[in-house]
Amino acid sequence: MSRSLIAAALAASLCLPGAAFANEANEAALKARQSLMSLIAYNLGPLAQMAQGRIDYDAEAAQAAADNLFNLTRHSQERLWPEGTAEGQIEGSAARPTIWENLDDFARRYGDLQTAAATMQGAAGDGLQSLQGALGGLGGACQACHQQYRVSD
Repeated sequence: MSRSLIAAALAASLCLPGAAFANEANEAALKARQSLMSLIAYNLGPLAQMAQGRIDYDAEAAQAAADNLFNLTRHSQERLWPEGTAEGQIEGSAARPTIWENLDDFARRYGDLQTAAATMQGAAGDGLQSLQGALGGLGGACQACHQQYRVSD
């Protein structure tokens, strides 16, 4: 084997651990953000069901779900959206690559979700009409971001 071939093989092998680490980190970030979104959906579910009359309004349950939503939307997004985790770049992602091209807009839309979650937190336990009034903003914030930045199922 020539020295240059050995040197190239050694250089390539040194790069592999870094690439493997980056891939593991991206997979962890994807799982974490999918888990966060699942928790958001899990807590949004009973609020929507109450608002639609599919289950009875329960002030305590509504307030607990709204409190959870508020706290979940305060989770730092910093490590959840690394480059390389868009749909087509990592298996299982539904994030459109345009997120990383429009980070300011993406962050603004997430801020809208945070605001809507705070509004819901203040309304959920105050009666069915109050919950219903806050649900539109919350659902609208989710939908606005998903339409722009999530690949449809």
